[in-house]
Amino acid sequence: MSKKPERRRSTAFSGLWRVAATAPDAESAAAIADAFDELGAVSAFEDKPGGSWRVEGLSAETPDRGGIAGRLALAWLNLAGPPPELLWERVPQEDWLVNNQASFPPLVIGRYFIYGSHHAGGVPPGRIGLLIDAATAFGTGEHATTRGCLLALDAVTRQMRPAKILDMGTGTGVLAIAAAKTRHRRVVARDIDAEAARVAGHNARRNGVASLVATGRSAGYANRAVISRRPYDLILANILARPLTRMARDLGAALAPGGIAILSGLLTWQEKDVLAAHRLQGLTLRQRIVIDGWCTLVLARGRFRPFRSNNNKRVTP
Repeated sequence: MSKKPERRRSTAFSGLWRVAATAPDAESAAAIADAFDELGAVSAFEDKPGGSWRVEGLSAETPDRGGIAGRLALAWLNLAGPPPELLWERVPQEDWLVNNQASFPPLVIGRYFIYGSHHAGGVPPGRIGLLIDAATAFGTGEHATTRGCLLALDAVTRQMRPAKILDMGTGTGVLAIAAAKTRHRRVVARDIDAEAARVAGHNARRNGVASLVATGRSAGYANRAVISRRPYDLILANILARPLTRMARDLGAALAPGGIAILSGLLTWQEKDVLAAHRLQGLTLRQRIVIDGWCTLVLARGRFRPFRSNNNKRVTP
């Protein structure tokens, strides 16, 4: 949803901004998430099945309140009632990180074991360890979109051996690091947010794959480092439905014949539009993973054997 040389963040940075809103349903939650798109990290969680949604955005910089409110008003044009009230809160960085790290238990997702630095135990035998602390970027594994991408990555890399890999919208770098550790190949990891790119680089170093994960800032595929490595055998993009749809043509140009794209960050009702945009680029659906109302799509250019017998089967961890 989002996304150098070693350097510490300036001590002038004293905390985060959190913007939150409550939505009555998934469609409304997606509209709010679109309005929050330019923030460093966006998450949406259903309070209970069929109930309201909580949408939050985190930013290391002071948010543009007017701009966010304006984007929300536009996104809400075809929805009933007025847009929800936006709640703004300053969150001390130290408190936020400590609280989130303490509440982040290790996760087993496919063959991956995701843990924070507070975890006292080791990595279980047969698992690929991913050391990811809660930080000012999206992607520590607990969100359904990250889980879906890791499950898809696990399955896809059991069937094919991608040599060129791109993680677009890398966030914390968890997917890029997982791909690098799985394939021992160079991964280009890019994000529109400079803080996310910094966090991803830091995490790559902590996981011992700094030489394999090339992190940096990019507003999309029109980046010299991205272009120089294409075509890619595998592209990962865990962003949001609207930018996925908007960048479908660029993804199509960057994907090699026989290549695979793993896309997430979309709710199930947004799948149709995202699929249509990528089908225009010659890609076909090979698998979908649905977790908690969030959808992960595995698309292929050319022949690829689905990793489950039913392409439309709901897959859960």
